[in-house]
Amino acid sequence: MSRNVLVTGAARGIGRAVATTFAEAGDRIAVHYGNRREEAEATLAALPGQGHVLVGADLRDPDAAAALVERAVEELGGVDVLVNNAAVNLPHPIADTSYADWQTAWRETVDVNVFGAANVSYLVARHMIDRGAEGHIVNVGSRGAFKGEPDHPAYGASKAALHSLGQSLAVALAPHGITVASVAPGFVATERVAERVNDEVRAQSPFGRVAEPEEIAAAVRYLASPEATWSSGAILDLNGASHLR
Repeated sequence: MSRNVLVTGAARGIGRAVATTFAEAGDRIAVHYGNRREEAEATLAALPGQGHVLVGADLRDPDAAAALVERAVEELGGVDVLVNNAAVNLPHPIADTSYADWQTAWRETVDVNVFGAANVSYLVARHMIDRGAEGHIVNVGSRGAFKGEPDHPAYGASKAALHSLGQSLAVALAPHGITVASVAPGFVATERVAERVNDEVRAQSPFGRVAEPEEIAAAVRYLASPEATWSSGAILDLNGASHLR
């Protein structure tokens, strides 16, 4: 049965792969973008099937987040699955960053990665509750929440917060038939990190490579399936055994 799926940060990378994976299964997708409209339009144009929509919003703005969800609900006819993928990852190593730049990096990262995801989750969850329909929320977290991000500490901290948010919502929303789970990828071969992937990074995994976006997307789709209901609250490591906990 076709479902309506809102994917934040779907212009490229993991978000694009997630949108494509759901569309290939016959679902209708709301492709969200922040400031990468042209790439988001390319994602939309490449999706198989029909009925997909493009929705832009700056997730740092709570009102924009509300307008985003409202438009996705209106144009798709509801939202059955939310994938919180949008994220900011600004380098700010403590030894080389000014105090002003440190503040900026933390503020911009937390505003999108934590507050943005929390606001969109609230709005979509309330929509699902009001509909009285089952639903699924999947958060795209990070290995960095556990392993540490020395050059991107705000990113690591924000993903830890996202994991915790998912677990809290999993408990709160279970009585309403809504599941919430997270994935924690390590390095993934996306445009954003291409310049950082070298032999040393590939060697972090005993497989000698980094993940492909489609591998993350496959796990996201599973966690958003009825078969994965008992995985609600889980954080699924997707790092090729590069960090075991």
